[in-house]
Amino acid sequence: MLRISQLNRRNFLIAVHDLLATAAALFTAFYLRVEGGNDFYQSLPLLFHILPYFLILTAVVCFTFQLTTTKWRFVSLPDGIRIVQVSTLLTLALLVLDYILVAPNVLGGYFLGKVTLVLYWFLEIFYLSLLRVAYRYFRYTRVRRHAKIGQATPTLLVGRAADAEVVLRGIENGAIKGIWPTGILSPSRADQGQLVRSLPVLGDTDDLEDIVADFAKRKRSIGRIVMTPSALEVESQPESIIMRARRLGLIVNRLPSLESGTVPRLTSVRIEDLLLRPTAKIDYAQLSAAVSGKDVVVTGGGGSIGSELCERVATFGARRLLIIENSEPALYAISEALAALRSTALVEARIADVRDREHIMRLMAAFKPDLVFHAAALKHVPILERDCSEGVKTNIFGSINVADAAVAAGAKAMVMVSTDKAIEPVSMLGLTKRFAEMYCQALDQDLIVQPTSEKPTTRLISVRFGNVLGSNGSVVPKFKSQIAAGGPVTVTHPEMVRYFMTIREACDLVITAATHAVATERSRVSVYVLNMGQPVKIVDLAERMVRLSGLEPGCDIEIVFTGVRAGERLNEILFASEEPTIEIGIPGIMAAEPNRPSMFAMKRWIVGLEQAIQRDDEPVIRELLEEAVPEFALRNATGGARA
Repeated sequence: MLRISQLNRRNFLIAVHDLLATAAALFTAFYLRVEGGNDFYQSLPLLFHILPYFLILTAVVCFTFQLTTTKWRFVSLPDGIRIVQVSTLLTLALLVLDYILVAPNVLGGYFLGKVTLVLYWFLEIFYLSLLRVAYRYFRYTRVRRHAKIGQATPTLLVGRAADAEVVLRGIENGAIKGIWPTGILSPSRADQGQLVRSLPVLGDTDDLEDIVADFAKRKRSIGRIVMTPSALEVESQPESIIMRARRLGLIVNRLPSLESGTVPRLTSVRIEDLLLRPTAKIDYAQLSAAVSGKDVVVTGGGGSIGSELCERVATFGARRLLIIENSEPALYAISEALAALRSTALVEARIADVRDREHIMRLMAAFKPDLVFHAAALKHVPILERDCSEGVKTNIFGSINVADAAVAAGAKAMVMVSTDKAIEPVSMLGLTKRFAEMYCQALDQDLIVQPTSEKPTTRLISVRFGNVLGSNGSVVPKFKSQIAAGGPVTVTHPEMVRYFMTIREACDLVITAATHAVATERSRVSVYVLNMGQPVKIVDLAERMVRLSGLEPGCDIEIVFTGVRAGERLNEILFASEEPTIEIGIPGIMAAEPNRPSMFAMKRWIVGLEQAIQRDDEPVIRELLEEAVPEFALRNATGGARA
């Protein structure tokens, strides 16, 4: 209530200012036109008669054009345009009043006249703008004064002028604190020698050392550089900039991309920011519309992918969120992270194992979800090669339990998070994930051929993607720790190639695939593949990370090749040879029409696997899986099926 009253009081004062400015503009224009004297005072009664009606019109127009609700602290060009529009509309209203209503019907002649109207238009713009611009300038100078008093760090902005301007606006409005820019380094020739909000472009990124040395001579030592999104692009060679900056002892920060509505606050530069192609364009409005008000279940909600899915679902406005996780520390961590988000979603965190069929069925039946995201899995390739039965229990039977529970609970969609290793698999991870995909496809098809009285309600889809930067067990955290320890950095093979994407991008595209599956009519599409861009050589990744740490590979940090591990192949693939691709019109996502086995065949293999696991008969388990997935050949891959 206090905030509402403050808001109303502020808006009321702005409205009073605008009405006074309008009255002042009208009287001043008339006074200047008649040059004061008796004519002005004789006309005052008619002016005062017109004024109340004109001020009522002014209040309506100013409110319509949002002048009364715009904070003066952020006054900018769009507000200036609105002031011109308001002034023009009010001038036209006076024109109609003077030339159509008053002149022929009251006075028989013009009261204001053309000169008064022209003067009024200029004066209205001036009076409406004066205090707004003055307040904006006052806030700007106060920020500068506080920055100097607070000993803000002298900073160089790196990137094109348009990006640097975003940083400068963030400093001026108080969103970015603790730094004070002294210049800009831009890779664009068009920016050289220019001023951006009174800040000079001092040179190119190649001039970093010279500019830092020049400021040091003038006893204005640079302490930090801020890299804007354009400075993080591959063609700008960000690793070279960071390496040189760190050798100069500078703190390196970055300004996140603003495409997803990120608040313009500085963060530290992460190596993950510099390893990828541009991220896919995400329709966030569509995701919000699809998730808002829904009841969502995320299995494996404490893992890397699962926890990010939970945060994104809560961010997009889910009504309720059920987190299923078998690790107590992981469940506690994601619960605390969601509490810090202060989202409106009602979060229910439950310890449960997807292997426990009865427990999962009860949880789903009680929750009655709209969407189910199945991210629980065992995923470490060498470990699953040693303990394949554990992979079958979690990745196959756990997925079967979640899929059956989602259908029984009437969910609109169940999304299984899969992997590119499920395509022509050569490892137990890929094989178990492919088998789980096949079950979801068979169940999805089985729902279509139900009797007409039982309309299918649940879509079951799988979403495949490759390596996720920063996830548990990925190479990036491993390389970071090895570099921090002084090396060596271990790479399995010099020709090893992988696809990479960020956790956030992967999760947003997973939700996008779910919205497509729910929004469209049931189709033959049941497998979605995230476009991973260009593959990255692991050895190139390792060398780049060493350089980003300010070191030289082979000199400061050794890179050692350890050999391809069991279940690995050199090159990952996105589609199997027997899977025709389908365009679905969504950037960043492709679809496949896989060969669907019958549910009868799936149940036969499932029964065989259950019996083999009870006997702990690993050879039979492998035999049944090879029969179900003929393209599987369990071996130490040195190139994969289609390397």
